Formats: sequence, structure tokens, C-alpha cells
Amino acid sequence: MNIVIFGAPGSGKGTQSEKLINEYSLHHISTGDVLREHIANGTEIGKVASAIIANGQLIPDNLMIDILADNLKNHPDAIEKGVIFDGFPRTIPQAEALNELLKKEYDSEIHAVVGLEVAEDELVRRMIERGKSSGRADDNLETIQKRLSVYHKQTQPLCEYYKNAGKYRPINGNGTVDEIFGEIKEQLKK
Repeated sequence: MNIVIFGAPGSGKGTQSEKLINEYSLHHISTGDVLREHIANGTEIGKVASAIIANGQLIPDNLMIDILADNLKNHPDAIEKGVIFDGFPRTIPQAEALNELLKKEYDSEIHAVVGLEVAEDELVRRMIERGKSSGRADDNLETIQKRLSVYHKQTQPLCEYYKNAGKYRPINGNGTVDEIFGEIKEQLKK
């Protein structure tokens, strides 16, 4: 089972990804984690990504596709286990490229898109709190507002894209972690 976990910044994608990984033994690809690792290690990708992220923008599609393809090649059993894509795709061209990569290289596909739906004021509150506890530089009000604006313009259209493909599973992203996860499991059974 290949799953995309989808939602605005602060919607709980990382938290629910961990629960899905534990429940279904999925291979986890978090583009955010991969990018933060590159930034911490000072790689060329990290330097480019750091400047883009600090400005609240999305990483270019071609760079994200290359990072994803590299991760899958380095984990040959990933598709057999199933993959959870956390933070990817973020644009329709990325979704199309992911579909092509999975079909062409692995004769596979995305089986479900888990869409965590949370009100914007709650998203801002969560990210401000996360920034206080984690020290993430991109969790400040100015950058949060930029990230949400970019999300609405560039990423939100994926919701319709996946609805039209019959893969989108809307999840109420409010409530306890376990309540939200229970709803996700119910949707995945379908």
C-alpha cells in the first residue's frame, strides 16, 4: 500500500505518518526530513534548500523528484513494503511525476491519499507551539504565513487532483492523535 499523507503545514502529517509506519510497516519518505538532513550536512542541495525554505517557498519540482527517486533506489524493498510519502507531492507536476515514476520503475501506484483537514487558525497555533518546543527556524509567524499562502496557491489544488482520481480520503485533523488515527484506519479499510 502506497500512501500520500496530505495537508497544510502543521496539520499533523509527521505525527500521523509515524503511527501509519508502526501500524503497517511502511517505508517512510519525509521530504522535509531529507531536506533538513541535507541542510544540516551542508550539502549543495542543503545550501540551495535552506535559502528557499527560509523564504517560505517550495523546493523546485525537479529537485524533489530527484531526491525521491534516489531514496527509492537506495531502499529497494520500499515498494514491496509499501511507502508513505510525507510532504510529497506538493504540486500537480510532482504528483504526475510520482505517478510516472511508480508505474514505470516499479509497476505500482498511489493507493490512497490521506488528507488531514485542519482550520487555518489551528494550523498557525500548532506551528507556533512547535517552534517554541523544537526550535525549528521556519516555525515563526512571518514564515508560517508565507508557507500557508504557498500551500493554498500551489499545494491545495492537489486535493481536487486526487479527488478526481478517486484516491483522496478526507480526515478531520482536529481531535486527539489517536482519534485522528482511528479515522485514518477506517478510511484505509475502504
